[in-house]
Amino acid sequence: MPSRSRILMALLIWFVGCTAEAQQRSSGNSVAARGEYLARAGDCIACHTAPEGRIFGGGRAMPTPFGTLFSSNITPDRDTGIGKWTAEDFYKAMHYGRFPDGGLMYPAMPFASYTKITREDSDAIFAYLKSIPAVNQKNREHDLRFPYNNRQLILGWRTLYFNEGEYIADPNKSAEWNRGAYLVEGLGHCGMCHSPINALGGTSQSEAFKGGLIPMQNWYAPSLTSNREAGLGDWSIKDITDLLKTGVSARGVVYGPMAEVVYNSLQYLTDEDTKAMAVYLKSIAEPTPTRASAASTLPSTESSLLMSLGKTVYDGKCATCHGAQGEGKPPHWPPLAGNQSIEMESAVNPIRMVLNGGYPPGTEGNPRPYGMPPFAGQLSDNEVASVVTYIRTSWGNRGTPVSAREANELRSAPLN
Repeated sequence: MPSRSRILMALLIWFVGCTAEAQQRSSGNSVAARGEYLARAGDCIACHTAPEGRIFGGGRAMPTPFGTLFSSNITPDRDTGIGKWTAEDFYKAMHYGRFPDGGLMYPAMPFASYTKITREDSDAIFAYLKSIPAVNQKNREHDLRFPYNNRQLILGWRTLYFNEGEYIADPNKSAEWNRGAYLVEGLGHCGMCHSPINALGGTSQSEAFKGGLIPMQNWYAPSLTSNREAGLGDWSIKDITDLLKTGVSARGVVYGPMAEVVYNSLQYLTDEDTKAMAVYLKSIAEPTPTRASAASTLPSTESSLLMSLGKTVYDGKCATCHGAQGEGKPPHWPPLAGNQSIEMESAVNPIRMVLNGGYPPGTEGNPRPYGMPPFAGQLSDNEVASVVTYIRTSWGNRGTPVSAREANELRSAPLN
């Protein structure tokens, strides 16, 4: 009997051990799965995957006014990736913008936003990255002009523009609002594009989310506070969530770099997180200003000729999808009449859309929305300027005319 008891006890210990190991493995898989979701929310794949490259293998070129930076390999390869990093090392990169050895990261890595991420979320993302296939690919050296190739200069930038610290919930706001703020300000790092960037590559807190030209990308990221631009104060929550989730809503459509964000990141978020972001974004919008009349910058005769040519081009190239009166056919073809993205002070985006379209689905530039073809090969600079002017000033739109020179400058500009 004692022998039988010992056997039963040994079997019990083995079973408990196997169960504990299975639970640990399941828990690890659960953490990694959560980390994958958070990595999607942070759009890590966009920067850390080069065109035609291996996922998270790095090497994507990121042109800046100071030279070209190349994203790093964040796969678990021990020689060329982050395989030797610890969770503490990874948190140091996310929260402090420093390498494991204490070296300074360039702020193209959005640590100024990621610093708001909790340690728990950082650990989950790290667990996910440790679970993906390793890619043996050395990081490319940055190609920065003197003196910007001196990393010590980043200390000055950090003093001016980096406020370290996790997101602190506002007790006067709802849990949903705070979740939206955490995603928009932290993981989503929306302010990286939607805030004006000064000559030092920084943004002051007072200018956060007020829009600006994205350096070296030749797209304009509209203000998220001004209802004259992308401010969403007058939009319904459904309209906002539709735009975030699919890139198309009854009120507007995304294109350019923002379409990549929808494709790589936002479409994967839960309905609850998408709604939380919508609630927060709607809350930071400023009151809607009185609509002013368009102020033409062209002589009346020139303006009349431009409008006449613009209508001819529009009727021939655009009306089939967007309607004779700019009414569109939502949700597939957005209206142009009363479209805030058409009327903004900057005409960069509508010019780019006419020239480059929505890019073919599946390409790196802009997988969504579908259907908008490029017209750069069909229209002259004058025709592009005329049709954009026509769209910006017709059907009650309050935009201003654009010139052939503006069209020509953007025609030769790189897409990314």
